[in-house]
Order: sequence, then structure tokens, then C-alpha cells
Amino acid sequence: MSFAGAVKNFGAVRAVDGVDLEIGRGETVALLGRNGAGKSTTISLLLGLNAPDAGTVELFGGAPESAVRSGLVGAMLQESRAVPRVTVGELVAFVARRYPAPMPVAQALELAGIGELAGRRVDRLSGGQTQRVRFAVALAGNPSLIVLDEPTAALDVEARHAFWQSMRAFARRGHTVLFSTHYLEEADAHADRIVVIDRGRIVADGTGEQLKRAAGGSLVSFDLAGRATEGLAQLPGVRSLEVRGDRALLRTDDSDATVRALADLDAIHGLEVTPASLDDAFLALTAPELEPELETV
Repeated sequence: MSFAGAVKNFGAVRAVDGVDLEIGRGETVALLGRNGAGKSTTISLLLGLNAPDAGTVELFGGAPESAVRSGLVGAMLQESRAVPRVTVGELVAFVARRYPAPMPVAQALELAGIGELAGRRVDRLSGGQTQRVRFAVALAGNPSLIVLDEPTAALDVEARHAFWQSMRAFARRGHTVLFSTHYLEEADAHADRIVVIDRGRIVADGTGEQLKRAAGGSLVSFDLAGRATEGLAQLPGVRSLEVRGDRALLRTDDSDATVRALADLDAIHGLEVTPASLDDAFLALTAPELEPELETV
């Protein structure tokens, strides 16, 4: 799967702005971005639902539409409605018949974790069960790549946990998974690689650990116990200093050097060292651009 200089405009809005991206077989990749960052448009280009205005998008060496028709790609998009008066098994079987080499219905239901729901009507399921039915439908064509657009939106914790168990079972078979999510902990826990998109452009691409390191290393905090803060911002590795009540928080690129310097100052009361979180990295990468100040005359 590859994007090369892909651009998509909607009127005056450039939703995708020169995206270059390659995803290899067997990877599980998370696509992160704020609302309106270009995630859903990128996915629509990948699935052939929209054509790029410039650049190219390829799936399995050809046009996305061909890969989708052949069953190489399955997708769960945000917009869908329950089909009335049909059972789960009937729905998945109907979709499977549209493909040349479908996955056996029982296998799709098992992978989605809903084998026991085969005889239940789709329009009488809970939200979590319905989402897993959508996953089974996406598996029906026996795809090599599955694309999930906000797959756990509006699900409770238990339903989200069950969904990711099913997805991991699919990924362990050597299949490729691309998913977008607003839950950063999901990306950190389930993706081999995280791609951050902002204003239609890719601003970061790497593992969760790589993105966290790029956010500024670690947070070293300790109780001031009445100590002055002069000189703390100049300690080795320190990038920034924040004081909350009687506690100092140092953002540092080298926590070991910072802690050694604090020990020399005998400033280690209540010392804590916390690695940067994916939230820190995401906020740093997608911080809104400041509007220029207007001059007054």
C-alpha cells in the first residue's frame, strides 16, 4: 500500500496535502490526528471512495478500486446502519457471496468473536455487538488488509476490550491493519507503528516509543520543601520548568543527568521520574499554529 504525493481538495480546503506513505504487509498501523486533520479523507483515498487530485494511491500494486472488488481489502467506516430483519449469519453470508474467494462465514464470525450471535437479528444487538458484526462483515471477503475508521467510537470499556481481542487475532494471522482512533492508548497498545497527520500532512511516523522520545524525554518532579527554583531550568537535560504549588516539574531530555544534578543539590525529596506519554507527543506534534498579532497604529 502506498501514497505518493497524494492531494485531495474540497473546494478551497486542502484535506490531504502531499501525503507520502508506505505500509508493508503484516503491519498494524494507527492513524492519529485531530478532527479535521485529514484522517478520514486519507482513508477514503485508500479505499477508492475518492480519487486524488494529484499524486497516486496504490493498493497491492494497482488501483484501490480493483483491490476492494477482489476482496483484498475490508473496511469498517464510521457511517453505517443496522440491516432490519436479517440475522448476523445471513448478513455476513450475503456480503461474502459478493467476493471471488470469501472467508468461510463461521470463520469470520469466530474471528470477530460473535459465533454465538449467528442466529440473532442484526437490528436487535447492543452497540458493542453491532460493531463486532461490522468487523465480521469487513472480514467476509477474506482481506489481506483491513481498514478501520474509528472502530471503537462510542463503545464502553468492555466492548472496546473485546473488539481489540478480535482485531489482534486477525493481525496474528499475518494480515495488515490500518486503523484511525481518538483513543491514544489504543494506538500505543495495539499499533506497531503510529502515523500522525495534521492539516493534511504527515507530521510523524514511528513507533509509540519513538514518538514519546520526540516529545521531550521524561518528566522529573520533586517537592521543593521551601527551596528556591533559581537555577533549576539550567540543570543538565532540562527543557522546561513548571511549579505547581510546592512541587517542581522538569521536562528533560536526559533524566539520568537531571536526577544526578538534583542529588548533588540534595533536592530529591518526593522524587518521581515519569516517561513522556503519547498524549504529550500528540499535543506537541499537532499544536495549533498561533495567529499572527496585528499591529496597531
